Amino acid sequence: MIGVNYGRIANNLPSPENVVKLLKSQGINRIKIYDTEKTVLTSLAHSGIKVVVCLPNELLSRAASYQSFADKWVQHNIRKHFPATEIEAIAVGNEVFVDPKNTTPYLVRAMKNIHTSLVKYHLDKSIKISSPIALSALANSYPPSSGSFKPELVEPVIKPMLDLLRKTSSYLMVNVYPFFAYSGNADKISLDYALFRENAGNIDSVNGLRYNSLFDAQLDAVYAAMSAVGFNDVKTMVTETGWPSAGDENEIGASESNAAAYNRGLVKRVLNGNGTPLRPKEPLNVFLFALFNENQKPGPTSERNYGLFYPNEGKVYDVPFAAVDGNRDHVPVAREGQQTWCVSKGDAAKEKLQAALDYACGEGGADCRPIQPGATCYHPKSLEAHASFAFNSYYQKNARRVGTCYFGGTAHVVTQHPRYGKCKFPTEH
Repeated sequence: MIGVNYGRIANNLPSPENVVKLLKSQGINRIKIYDTEKTVLTSLAHSGIKVVVCLPNELLSRAASYQSFADKWVQHNIRKHFPATEIEAIAVGNEVFVDPKNTTPYLVRAMKNIHTSLVKYHLDKSIKISSPIALSALANSYPPSSGSFKPELVEPVIKPMLDLLRKTSSYLMVNVYPFFAYSGNADKISLDYALFRENAGNIDSVNGLRYNSLFDAQLDAVYAAMSAVGFNDVKTMVTETGWPSAGDENEIGASESNAAAYNRGLVKRVLNGNGTPLRPKEPLNVFLFALFNENQKPGPTSERNYGLFYPNEGKVYDVPFAAVDGNRDHVPVAREGQQTWCVSKGDAAKEKLQAALDYACGEGGADCRPIQPGATCYHPKSLEAHASFAFNSYYQKNARRVGTCYFGGTAHVVTQHPRYGKCKFPTEH
């Protein structure tokens, strides 16, 4: 899954209505925002675009101290818009551990209270809660297998937070920026290794695993840190990653060509369907940072140059949100008015196909009721047939957009109506 962060620290951005049109034109069907701005959420209604919203750091103390505040916040900012606006998760705070206002003590209690409110309003089955952490939460990240959290965070906040994520079947949100590691250590880290280009790779000296990208190594350091405190079953979502297209003189590596290489390489990396060396069967879920260059962001020049688009909606550089090379079968081009369907590939590995089916029927939101025992499409009772039905449901639900019939390389688009027994495949959702 690939989404994009829609930050708005700028005074020259398009209207939310125009942003929704831009997202649709690019086949982007998931975004993350940093608040619950009413005009943005209203514009996203009935768009088919899923959104992660945020409870800002400055509200953490109140959300932690008063269940009534959490209830009102969920009522006014979530319940009011859902399900017309497909809110899939709430980020409770953002990089709280590095917040200069020291909001860390409030984090877990705020998360619990927000979740209690979701339960109260029967939203907890549809909307997850988590909180994005920065890699600075790690005491050690090299080699990846030796990843560990800062000791002062483990007992007070890391363990209770991961326990809550486990109990609510949620995931840890992580912000991963290879750019910072490269820029600060350009004499030791290969640029090709940071940009997903061909390189010699790095071997983890402890477990012997080979890494071909700094991104994978950084994410596995987080997995190792989670395992070290007893939570190797909690999944992750990369809520921010990106590369600036411009920077100050001392920001080594900040350039348009490097930004294009990083984001193109990342999209290709995510769409190949593989996990990391430590968790090879766990597909990556990633939000690129960011949709626009934001001219009012403070800090170095790079902070204002992470956008894929300029405020006038022109591309800073091109990033296709679907695989475009030999890693993917050619997608048939449908003539105007011609129907297309999404089905499983006959040669797809069973394990990969099962994982893709589980995703489609679970997090993907496909309508899988017809393939349950006794239902109209339960027969033929084969993994290939069931996966095809689920994939097509997801594909049609997402308006047959480019990139919505991939499933880690286990699916492809067809222009002839699929036939599986008496089962009829829908052509719209």
